Amino acid sequence: METEMLKVVLADDHVLVRDGIKALLEDEENIMVLDEASNGKEALQVIKKQQPDILIVDIRMPEMNGIEVVQAIKNESINVKTLVLSMHDSEEYVLQSIQAGADGYLLKGSSKEEFLKALHTIEGGDKYFAGELSSIIINNFVNGKTATPAKESKEAIAQEFSLTKRERQILGLVLEGKSNKEIGEELNISKRTSEVHRFNLMKKLDVKNLMELANKASEYNLM
Repeated sequence: METEMLKVVLADDHVLVRDGIKALLEDEENIMVLDEASNGKEALQVIKKQQPDILIVDIRMPEMNGIEVVQAIKNESINVKTLVLSMHDSEEYVLQSIQAGADGYLLKGSSKEEFLKALHTIEGGDKYFAGELSSIIINNFVNGKTATPAKESKEAIAQEFSLTKRERQILGLVLEGKSNKEIGEELNISKRTSEVHRFNLMKKLDVKNLMELANKASEYNLM
């Protein structure tokens, strides 16, 4: 009897991560990667079009983050299961994902065997949370705690950028369209120091140009 194909969609804003997941799954005869998405809004569009069995979704993405995507799927009663695949093992993210309706949460450092186990467990209708996360879940639900609503997760994510007071000043001036020289004059620092701050800011926010910087600053309320 032929095994039914498990159809998945990948949502992660890093191409290398998506390529890595596809490479991991390519030898699996009963798993098919239908499509990919690089941000949350695109992920919702793709799953509505492709109707996969499982969405594998990262937390930190532009437009909508992964937790918001999971929440939207639940709110809109979209018939797809969700596996959050993240590098974050923080209590807040795990509990937010559960509250949003995720069917599983797995760390990106997990083995291929555990990844496949998670997919097939979720496919079968059960929940899957990595072993190292079980203590978080048990402690919080035994103590009656609930997660911060998913709508606040952008603020939590924004805190991880860890911008200094000076970098926030630089960000504001950059978004006003000021040059490095003008920023230096306004803050009474050298043009070179201004350039260094701007470089560090762009690196922390993982952006390549002014448009991306403006979009991310707006998305995560960094000002």
